[in-house]
Amino acid sequence: MVPPHDFFGLPIGVGVYLVALLAFALSAYLFYNRVFKLITLGKPDMRWDRPWPRLLRMLKIVFAQRKVLQSVSLKDRAGLGHAAIFFGFLSFTTSYILFIFLDSLVPDASTAILGEGVARGFTIYVDVVGVAILLALIWGVLRRWVVKPHRLTFDLTRAPDSIIIVALIGALMVFTFLTEGFYIRSGGAGPATAAPVGQFLAGGLFAGVSKAAALTLHAVFWWLHLGVILGFAVYIPLSKHMHIVASPLNAFFNDQGPRGALRPIRDIEKQEHFGAGKVQDFTWKELLDGYACAVCGRCTDNCPANITGKVLSPMHIVENAKHHLMAVGPAVRAARAKGQPDPEPEKPLIGGAIPEEAVWDCVTCGACEQECPVAVEHIDSIIDMRRYLVLEESKMPETAKQALLSMERRGHPWRGTTFSRTDWMKGLGVKTLAEDPSIEILYWVGCTSALDERSQKIAIANVKLFQAAGVKFGVLGAEETCTGDPARRMGNEYMFQLMAQQNIETFKKYNIKKIIASCPHCFNTIRNEYPQFGSSYEVVHHTQFLAELLKEGRLKPSAGAELSVTPHDSCYLTRHNDVVDEPRIVLQAIPGVTTTEMQRCKKGTFCCGAGGGHMWMEEGGAKRINHHRTEQVLETDAKVVATACPFCLQMFEEGIRSKDVQEKLQAIRQPGPQYTVIETLGPPHRRMFHVELKWNGGAARGEGPTIKAAEAAAAQAALKLMESE
Repeated sequence: MVPPHDFFGLPIGVGVYLVALLAFALSAYLFYNRVFKLITLGKPDMRWDRPWPRLLRMLKIVFAQRKVLQSVSLKDRAGLGHAAIFFGFLSFTTSYILFIFLDSLVPDASTAILGEGVARGFTIYVDVVGVAILLALIWGVLRRWVVKPHRLTFDLTRAPDSIIIVALIGALMVFTFLTEGFYIRSGGAGPATAAPVGQFLAGGLFAGVSKAAALTLHAVFWWLHLGVILGFAVYIPLSKHMHIVASPLNAFFNDQGPRGALRPIRDIEKQEHFGAGKVQDFTWKELLDGYACAVCGRCTDNCPANITGKVLSPMHIVENAKHHLMAVGPAVRAARAKGQPDPEPEKPLIGGAIPEEAVWDCVTCGACEQECPVAVEHIDSIIDMRRYLVLEESKMPETAKQALLSMERRGHPWRGTTFSRTDWMKGLGVKTLAEDPSIEILYWVGCTSALDERSQKIAIANVKLFQAAGVKFGVLGAEETCTGDPARRMGNEYMFQLMAQQNIETFKKYNIKKIIASCPHCFNTIRNEYPQFGSSYEVVHHTQFLAELLKEGRLKPSAGAELSVTPHDSCYLTRHNDVVDEPRIVLQAIPGVTTTEMQRCKKGTFCCGAGGGHMWMEEGGAKRINHHRTEQVLETDAKVVATACPFCLQMFEEGIRSKDVQEKLQAIRQPGPQYTVIETLGPPHRRMFHVELKWNGGAARGEGPTIKAAEAAAAQAALKLMESE
């Protein structure tokens, strides 16, 4: 767009830069007072390390629109519309720099820089992009206020900000086309005359406009266009669209550590206060999250707690924290400037701005953070509020209190268990590290696999497989204690750090180099969180280890079963730690097994409902999360759901019972060398075993309350079948 000739008798550049300077100065002032001064009320958080990886991540998220485009599907194409508007924004920003700010300072500077041909081509390109943006806006309006996908039904998306922004962007496009049309009609020359929409308007709608009138209208709409641009810059810090500026910063300052690790409380013995009970107790990065939030609803729409009728909405957690900061922050800042203590807000953070129930609804599955297009870290903020409730107020659900009490007294969260940590080992010939300190591979059994009768079969099966492959390994036996994962995610960081230090000292005692863990929660904690306290080990999940043994040929399955299996991906294995293929490799190595994927699988998995300490907490809401996931399993028509997590296993067994589909959906036990054993739950909730004997030309089945009874029934059936033949 070619600038007008003058500004009230002065060179046009004087007017452009004067108005722009005033607008950008006002915008900077608003950002400083409404964002920066409030964010810096938060606690320190070192986010300046590894600048180049941070910059690369920011470029991927912002300029490659990686997080926006990751969720594009036939049902949800919003990411494409957003990407179109974003890349259009970049194109128009480039055109403003060239055709407004440069050309107003030095006439035809853009043509001199680009060359005549490139300048004409870029003019045509920007015109086409403008049409595409208008179409995307129309589609966006219909989608937001007419079609209304579920994630746009959350109350915060009905704010007028969206209408204003759409109107401003639409006005920019329309004023661009009008400015071009009147310029061409006025007899203008140069690359700007190549604009196809401008040519269409000049030769059609504006055909009857005189050249003098066209010249005046060109100047009017050019200044209106610039006014919208600068008005947009001033409006951004006053609206939710401040995420345009905050989200690139948020992406840059995103946590560079392992995805499954929570942020620790450093020097916990020296802390006077724990967690976040007031908005200024959050870190500055957690406060920045609220300004970066685009209020798109993706996090809440994928939150298993919200989907099943709980109070929790991750979007509202960060948005409400931001609004609470904006309400109480100025008074806190004023008091600190006077050297006075922080004033008490009229409405508390927890139980006021954010429902206390929502804080406890979270299962820490990470779906919110995975779906968020602007790199908001919801989980740390939620856990910080739990830390405040537990360590400062001693407030928590009663079932959480009982689990924490059991961990403190017994070293594990399971109350009332009649098993010791070594009962499952009897008759297996497993050595403890105390018996043979030279063993370098530790099999970390975990509380659930050691103490829960059903989950003990996982440990037993793993031991037999390791032994069959000739692996030299050992266990800690009675020296093993809980990793502290439930305590940390329930908010008791103090207990977690005590348990972590105890285990780390044990690892040092035996000079452990490699650890195999069955439970994804133990795996995540030892692998990603223990290094926060100076430990360093090679930690693998048992599915990774088994997949490697299969690859090396040290394990060769010789018997299997004709079963259709659907794999369930544990959040802490797959989403938090990127272990996706190995469980499937192990399953597919079993002869006769065919796998069917659920709609929500792999990185897009749906939580079983046990994470975040919910294995031991009562669940509210209209529906249990594990029941919802069980329904997703049933949609596949698979006969077996397979999971590599003992928590998920228990949640599925309860879900299967609740749906009364024990005969349709079963839990599988490790196949033996000559026959297949399938374990299920039959009425009235007793374990039943099904044994299948196979031979050339025939097969016979039997069932019973024990394996021996099922074997006997299968043998009798086989004899009868052979006699009849």
